[in-house]
Amino acid sequence: ASVFVTLPLNLFLALGEAAVSKDNNCLNAAKACNLNDTCKKYRSAYISPCTNRVSKAEICNKRKCHKALRQFFDKVPAKHSHGMLFCSCLSAELSACTERRRQTIVPVCSYEDKEKPNCLSLQASCKTNYICRSRLADFLTNCQPEARSISGCLKENYADCLLAYSGLIGTVMTPNYLPITGIIVSPWCDCSSSGNGKAECDKFKEFYSNNRCLRNAMQAFGNGTDVGVWQPQPPIMSMPPEPYTPPRKQGKISSGLDEPELTNDLDSNADHLYSFCGNLQVVKYLCKNNPEIIFAAQKLKSNLSLDVLCVDPQLNDPSSFNAITRGSTSTACLDWTVLLISLLTLPQLGLLTSSHML
Repeated sequence: ASVFVTLPLNLFLALGEAAVSKDNNCLNAAKACNLNDTCKKYRSAYISPCTNRVSKAEICNKRKCHKALRQFFDKVPAKHSHGMLFCSCLSAELSACTERRRQTIVPVCSYEDKEKPNCLSLQASCKTNYICRSRLADFLTNCQPEARSISGCLKENYADCLLAYSGLIGTVMTPNYLPITGIIVSPWCDCSSSGNGKAECDKFKEFYSNNRCLRNAMQAFGNGTDVGVWQPQPPIMSMPPEPYTPPRKQGKISSGLDEPELTNDLDSNADHLYSFCGNLQVVKYLCKNNPEIIFAAQKLKSNLSLDVLCVDPQLNDPSSFNAITRGSTSTACLDWTVLLISLLTLPQLGLLTSSHML
């Protein structure tokens, strides 16, 4: 007896709750809803229009019933609304439990109709209503099955799938459990009179009745194993590519200038044609007092018959050339001219004679 005295009160409650839940989980979920003010309020709000007969021909006002059902699943926390809709049924009370679960949405009004329409026709009717159309799209997206996934869902998120499923309740596409053992749901439609669309119709209906993602999500919620499971993984962040650093050319004649400062936009990819154009701009700048060299360099370009247009962009930092003394300008001019020639070893190199560089 002393053992039970020392047990915490919440553990006693948990043990008692577990013992009761073995009888009928769906009955317990309904009782829990009645103990919650919000759940009780909105449950009563849909029970009334879904059960009141309008006339001898109409057992209820389906439009009002659907609207009240949408409010129930929109306003009531999933702990209670989904608790009633996805409660698990054990073998001890299987028939009574599954029937209570099936009756949660008052199917005689919200689900069933005098005749079963074709599923493709029902889908077309759904798409004419913006609420039904958007909620059907959510369901088809968030409950998309994936055979290679352990969870069975492409998006790996049970909560989103169940939320999308419950969002359909209260539309013309309202699904419900079939009155058979197991977790099998379907809209109120069939695939008779489908004609050439029979395969498409069967595929659409099986998205409800034979959907591994939806079935696993329902089972996980009913068993209480869905908490924190199959949440979407954060996207893999791709590392930005490292900036390209062109390799240093071996044996290049030093000009006494800081090379990074002389790099311009045309030379950023180290392409030999653009290097030719880029270095031509440097020669023009350094040899501005020697028009013969500039003329020879331009003539070299024209004689090469290159299918490339050399433009005259501003250098990244033209002010860097101000550091060159008057005495070193001619040397730099000569060095860069030789570098320009070395980029393309062609017979036309004879155009630049030593007399032109003096």
